[in-house]
Amino acid sequence: MALIIINCLFFILGGIAVFMIGMDMMGKSLEIAAGKSMRKLMGKAVRNRFAGVGTGAAITAIVNSSAATTVMIVGFVNVGFMTLTQAASVIMGANIGTTISAFIMALSSAGGLDLEVASIFALIAFIGFVLTIVGKKNKIKTVGNIFEGIGLIFVGLHVMSGAVAELMASDVGNAVAKMFIALGNGKSSLTWEIPVLFILGAVLTAAMQSSAALTALVISLSGGGLISLQMAMCIILGANVGTCLTSLISSMGASTNAKRTAMIHLLFNVAGCFVFIWPVAFAGNYIADFLNRGIGNTQWEIAVFHMVFNITTTLLLVGFIKYIVKLACILVPEKKTGKQEGAQDILDERLLKTPAIAVGQARREILRMGNLAFTNYKRSLDMLLSGKMDGKEQFDETERQINEMNKQITQFLIKLSSQEISETDEKKVSSFYHVTSDMERIGDYAENITEYAERLTVTDAKFSDHAVEEIRQMDMHLTELYKNVELAFADHDLRYMSKIEEEEEATDAMCKTMQQSHIRRTDEGRCNPETGAVFLQLAVNMERIGDHMFNIANSVKSYVGNPANN
Repeated sequence: MALIIINCLFFILGGIAVFMIGMDMMGKSLEIAAGKSMRKLMGKAVRNRFAGVGTGAAITAIVNSSAATTVMIVGFVNVGFMTLTQAASVIMGANIGTTISAFIMALSSAGGLDLEVASIFALIAFIGFVLTIVGKKNKIKTVGNIFEGIGLIFVGLHVMSGAVAELMASDVGNAVAKMFIALGNGKSSLTWEIPVLFILGAVLTAAMQSSAALTALVISLSGGGLISLQMAMCIILGANVGTCLTSLISSMGASTNAKRTAMIHLLFNVAGCFVFIWPVAFAGNYIADFLNRGIGNTQWEIAVFHMVFNITTTLLLVGFIKYIVKLACILVPEKKTGKQEGAQDILDERLLKTPAIAVGQARREILRMGNLAFTNYKRSLDMLLSGKMDGKEQFDETERQINEMNKQITQFLIKLSSQEISETDEKKVSSFYHVTSDMERIGDYAENITEYAERLTVTDAKFSDHAVEEIRQMDMHLTELYKNVELAFADHDLRYMSKIEEEEEATDAMCKTMQQSHIRRTDEGRCNPETGAVFLQLAVNMERIGDHMFNIANSVKSYVGNPANN
C-alpha cells in the first residue's frame, strides 16, 4: 500500500514538473514571437482603465502567468513608466488572462478522451522537438519551442491524471477517497473545512509560486474523483490569494509605489475572494449542480468557475480603482528619506521577466542618457562662448550621472543578453552596447570643451566674431544632426538617414572650413596662439561628436530591414 502511494506521488510530482516546464517554454516562446506586439500593447495600457484591463489580459495570455505580468508591472511602476492607477487596471486584466491556462488544462479531458487528446499533443511536442533540431531560422525554432511547450503541458497533465486514476483503481483508492471526504465534500454550510481548503490553496500556491501548477493538480484530482467541485472552488479561491506572494516578494527593495502595486494586487484578489467565499460556502452544492447540468465535466466546470470569478471581480472593482489605490497608499505609507526613490536604477531587473519589454525600456534609458550627453555639450559650448563658468557645477553632476548610467545600462544589457529573446531583439541589444559607448564619448568631448572654456577664462582670451560665427554654424549642424539621430533611434526609422548623412557631411565640411579659416587668420596676424589652439581642438571635437551621432544612427540598420519596419 505504501509503495503504491509513493509511486503515484512521484508521478504526480513529475507530472507537475513536466507541466511547469511546458508552461514556461510555451510562455517564453510566445513572448519572443509576440515581442513587438507586447510593446505596442503596453503602450496602449496607459490610455484608460479599460485599455489597461485588456492589455493585462492579452499579455498574461501570452506569457501564461499572472504572477509574471504583475512582477513586470511592479517593475514598470518602480521606474515611473506607469502610474498606480494604470497598474491597477493591468493587474485586473492579468487575472482574467490567467484563466486561459485553466481551459488549456481542462482540454485534456475533452469528450472523456483523455488518452487520445494527450496522445495528439504528445505528437505535437515531438514535432516541436524536430523543428528545434532541424530548423535553421530562429523563427522556426521559436515555433518548435511553442509546440514543445504545448505538448509538454498535456503530457504533464496526462501523467498526473494517470497517477490519480491508478491510485483510485487500487485498494488504496478507497482509503484516500475517504480521507478527502472526511476533509469535506462540499455539501455542508460554512464549516471549518471551507477555510482550511482556502488556506491550503493559498499556502500551496505561495510555496510553488504558480497558481497554474496548483490549478493543474486540482483539475487532475477532480478528474479522478478525489475532490468535489466545491472543494476545488475553495482551493482555487485560495490560490488567487497565494499567487500574490510573488509580486509581494518582487516589490521588496523597490520604491514605495512598487510596494503599493503589489498591495493593489493583494487587495484586488482578497476582495474578490471575500465576495465569492460566501456563496461557495453556503450555496456551493447549488452552484455545483448548476454547473454540472450545464457542462457535465468537473475539469471544465473548474475552468469556468475560475474565469467567472476573475471576470466578475474585475467588473465589480474596475469602477473603484481610485479607492483601491488610495487604500494601498494608506497601507503602504511614503517613506521620508532624503533620497529620491527609483532615481538610481531606472532599469529595474524585474523587467527581465519580459525581455521584449526590457529591450524597449533599455532603449528609452539610452535615449535619456543621450539627451543628457547632448545637453552637457550645449552647456559646455555656452560656457566657452560666454566666458562664464556658472554652469560648471551642474555640468560635472550631469557628467557623473552619464558615467553612472553607462555602467548601469551596460550591466542591464549583459543580463538581458542572457535571456531568451527574439533574433531582432538580440541584434538590438548587441547594437545598444555600441550606442551607449558612443553617447558616453559625446559626454567626454563635451568635457573637453569645458576644459577649453576654463583655459580661455584663465587667460581672459576670446574668439573673434568671425570664429564665433563659424562655431555657431557648426553647432547648428550638430543640433540638426542630433534631432534626426534621436528620431531614427527612438522610432527605429531609417527614413531619417538621408538627412542624417547630409548633416554629418556638413559637419565634416565645416570642420575643414574652420581649420582653413584659422590658417588664414593666423597668416593675417588676427589670431593669437592660445585661442587658435583651442579653436582647432574645438573644431575636431565637434566633428567627432558628429561622427558618434552618425554611428548611433547607423546602428539602427543592423536590426531594421527597411524604412517601413520599426
